[in-house]
Amino acid sequence: MTGVRGLTNPRRLLVTGLVTATWCALWADLSFANVVSGVLVGVAITSAGIGTEVRGSVRVVPLVHLGWLVLLDLIASTASVAREVLTPTDHTDEGIIAVRLPVDSRRHLLLLTVAITVTPGTAVVDVDPDTSTFYLHLLHIDRREEVAAHAIELAELACRGLPTTTTWAEAVS
Repeated sequence: MTGVRGLTNPRRLLVTGLVTATWCALWADLSFANVVSGVLVGVAITSAGIGTEVRGSVRVVPLVHLGWLVLLDLIASTASVAREVLTPTDHTDEGIIAVRLPVDSRRHLLLLTVAITVTPGTAVVDVDPDTSTFYLHLLHIDRREEVAAHAIELAELACRGLPTTTTWAEAVS
């Protein structure tokens, strides 16, 4: 039995808040009814045990760092794609690469798929959850090492910010 302490678990509060925000965004309306129903959906999801295990704690500093990198990537990606569209010559040299992320990162597949997709000139085309391998389409294949290193950095931040039963050190060894 979790009791009141289980209801105030930082991870559970974070998930409920994110579900509520997503719920309101999907309805495109920040109304009292949408917030209340979003909270109810979030509580139902966390109570049912859907998603990753609720162990460990939320670590704010790595999550803020992850959010900051994703925001910067989103801005850079928008500028990069706009530049490619607006320039008369095609400077793209496309390709698909496989990036194997640490095993523990498979617990954060959705978060990492979104975070990696906003990396400039990058889109996740497939994920193998058994091997934690992401297949990425790149507009500029010559940036493959830089993109792979960036994806690993995002995975590390996600694993540090939302730790699960396996620690980061155990996942990479």
